[in-house]
Amino acid sequence: MNLTTPRVFIAATRQNDGKTTTSLGLLSALLGQFPRVGYIKPVGQRFVEIAEHKIDEDTVLMDAVYKLNCPLVDMSPIAVEPDFTRKYLAETNYDTLVRRIQKSFDRVAWEKDFVLCEGSGHAGVGAVFDLSNAQVAKVLGAKVVLVTRGGIGKPVDEVALNQALFEKHGVEIIGVIVNKVLPDKLDYIGEFARKGLKRKGLELLGVLPLQPILVKPTLASIRDELSAEVLNARKRLTNLVEDIVVAAMSADHVAKHFRRGTLIITPGDREDIVLAAAAAAQANPAENLSGLVLTDNLRPSPATLDVIRQLNFPVLLAAEDSYEVASKVHDIIVKTRPDDAEKIAVIRDLIAQHVDVAKLVGAL
Repeated sequence: MNLTTPRVFIAATRQNDGKTTTSLGLLSALLGQFPRVGYIKPVGQRFVEIAEHKIDEDTVLMDAVYKLNCPLVDMSPIAVEPDFTRKYLAETNYDTLVRRIQKSFDRVAWEKDFVLCEGSGHAGVGAVFDLSNAQVAKVLGAKVVLVTRGGIGKPVDEVALNQALFEKHGVEIIGVIVNKVLPDKLDYIGEFARKGLKRKGLELLGVLPLQPILVKPTLASIRDELSAEVLNARKRLTNLVEDIVVAAMSADHVAKHFRRGTLIITPGDREDIVLAAAAAAQANPAENLSGLVLTDNLRPSPATLDVIRQLNFPVLLAAEDSYEVASKVHDIIVKTRPDDAEKIAVIRDLIAQHVDVAKLVGAL
């Protein structure tokens, strides 16, 4: 396997700590220092099918944003399907999986000056089939950057837990990035996190302020989560949802919630609410809703559908009832998508301004 091309492995202390966000921003920063950068996510758990191959969602994102000129199938060599673990435990094929990762890395690294490797969560994820993040980093001969969430005590505690497993497998952590810190506590958290990490022999590479735009779902992600139908020609699916209102009251009472950033959830037969939202949008376009989800698979009448098609915000039709829809939207894991141009610009700026990329590269 190629052992000469510089590489770094990005892992996190927990799910949804910002590993993919960090990787996306770091790729941009690295492309400023290296003419040709490759990317690989050796083990992926959320995937889509492309040309009969299962490709991790984060790989699709990186390829769409940066056009890295790497084979997609090699950027995402292993997809953990629902029965993957059961099959592995029934008939271990560790050597085969390791060879697949190594060969894919070689193809991704071909004629590249640097390779960014993205993990699948904390150090132990994948241990059940002998490919934990610590083990994969060892296979790739990569040093690690850990991403953790804002605070002082808890992040350092969680970093220490992860550090133990990486060290067990002989993998070096070169630094830590603390993410999602309240902007007014940036300096305070940075000072004490640096002291706490130094006691563990670790460097603080950056502290990223919390950006509300990065933790709020778009209508596109809600559409996908609900497998919903878009009733008005895919309008403004990049709208962000800042507030959710389940409209179980009269149209007059719902109207006070018609403001920018709000998602209204209501049964599809509540045409009075749909028409009230349309009237409010016409009267005050600056306060347009983020969107409207009609539930219970109740399709509005043709006349109301004509009104919906003229609206400047998305209207979705979902099969579940309003409670189930609200629960799914509330629990949605917010992921950056290739068409989230505003989010991607924010992420690039975050890493450029708040992470010491030169120190990261120097530690390799």
